[in-house]
Amino acid sequence: MRYREGSSQGKRIKMKFQTEYRIGSFSDSEWPTARNSTVSLTEHFGNLDDPRIDRTKHDELIDILTIALCGVIAGADSWVDVEAFGRRKEGWLRKMLELPNGIPSHDTFGRVFAELDAEQFKRCFTEWVLAVNEVLQGAVVAKDVKTVRRSHDRRDHGDSLEA
Repeated sequence: MRYREGSSQGKRIKMKFQTEYRIGSFSDSEWPTARNSTVSLTEHFGNLDDPRIDRTKHDELIDILTIALCGVIAGADSWVDVEAFGRRKEGWLRKMLELPNGIPSHDTFGRVFAELDAEQFKRCFTEWVLAVNEVLQGAVVAKDVKTVRRSHDRRDHGDSLEA
């Protein structure tokens, strides 16, 4: 866990942040490269093995992955949050996904991600991130950030907590 020290009305406090996730380490010969300039999730995750048995496949794997990735990018912290994101954005998601049975449940997200091959997912995700970076070419993507009230250090003019 990462901690950040701040001051609140003269008292020192420690703010606990979520664990930072690393993509992992690769040797130079293993490091994935962007295949081309497309950022299609279907292209980058299309070869990911679906661990589910056929009779339990009520939702498309690419639908589950797309909703989960979009939800996490939008700030979802749990599978319940991912499902809630999917329900709020269902109209938008239906423009690009099949969603034959609607938005998958939080239990479905949890089961599918628990069964995925972590190394294979890591490789697909890394290739996708590299492709996005290649397309953006260093462009800044704006993120709406709010400063948490009274989280700055008035005496030292230190950093404030932003969420």
